[in-house]
Amino acid sequence: MNWHDIVDPNDAELDRLAAEYHIHPLHIEDCRHGGQRGKVEEGKGYLFVVLKPVQVDPDHELVFHDLDIFLGSDWVITVQEGNRETCGHILQQARAAPVLSASQVLYRIYDGTVDSYLPIMDHIDDVIDGLEERVLQDPDPEVLARIFRTRRALIELRRILANTRDLAAHLYRTPSDLIPADLIPFLRDVYDHVARNLDQVETQRDLLSGTMDVYLSSVANKTNRVMKVLTVVGTIALPALIISGFFGMNLKGLPFTDSSQGTAIVTGIMGLTTTVLLAVVWRLGWF
Repeated sequence: MNWHDIVDPNDAELDRLAAEYHIHPLHIEDCRHGGQRGKVEEGKGYLFVVLKPVQVDPDHELVFHDLDIFLGSDWVITVQEGNRETCGHILQQARAAPVLSASQVLYRIYDGTVDSYLPIMDHIDDVIDGLEERVLQDPDPEVLARIFRTRRALIELRRILANTRDLAAHLYRTPSDLIPADLIPFLRDVYDHVARNLDQVETQRDLLSGTMDVYLSSVANKTNRVMKVLTVVGTIALPALIISGFFGMNLKGLPFTDSSQGTAIVTGIMGLTTTVLLAVVWRLGWF
């Protein structure tokens, strides 16, 4: 069994291998144009499989790569389109396992790619837990932006997992001379793993939607508290404003206008009414 690993899709070695194993030019073109969806296609005497490894960049964003596999009866070609560290780790694990056939190489790489999603799922769980705490303590616009970024990442991850699940279903349901019968249960097990990951993504989406609802409720409660304080302050100041406005009119015959103690009396009335209103507000439990 010959295993050819191409780390640069533009390498001329890929063209030589394509001519040697009669690989269709469109499949070579797919290798050299990233952003393909996870899929499996049948060629003349081989299978073309596109897997989607994923990693978390320094900004805590999800980055997806393409890992292309050509599977023949006694040969395998892997083409690393994305991050060599991510794809190389998966291929290194596949090489470390005892392998007897080309189909087992495909299974090992496929299983390693699906296993690589588990740390990503744990990372998203941690992000959602942190967001749930922040929306209760400090629901600022930065938290809202983080919620939307995480939501977009979950949508993209769900799309990748759905394609990966369909790929597994095609491999173990479609008869092929390149996939022996004894490998079918293992591929079905990988299918179950992907399906479980999809269920977890749906749960995370529900949790994120709940976090969004809590954020909106926290912002509304914060606004209500501010409005409550402003309302209480305005209500308390209302008697003083009325009395000062009344005595500020340029009219004759107003009470206490001719008294030398008029200012003190009016100030006392304003203080008394404000105190009475404070007592009423306190009794009503407004603050």
